[in-house]
Amino acid sequence: MKNRIRIERAILDITQADLAERINVSRQTINAIESNKYVPSTVLALKIARIFGKSVEEVFELEEND
Repeated sequence: MKNRIRIERAILDITQADLAERINVSRQTINAIESNKYVPSTVLALKIARIFGKSVEEVFELEEND
């Protein structure tokens, strides 16, 4: 699964730590999601999308092999 978290963070000028704090997870969790090492739960994906004012589909995208 691809994601635009790094891009969306840059647009809002927030760090991984800032995003993590806003959704009550660790910075390492945000790093793992950005690096495609961890697929977030539905609830976490919704929280991330809400911070960016986007739909989940605008932030996360399934790849062909998913």
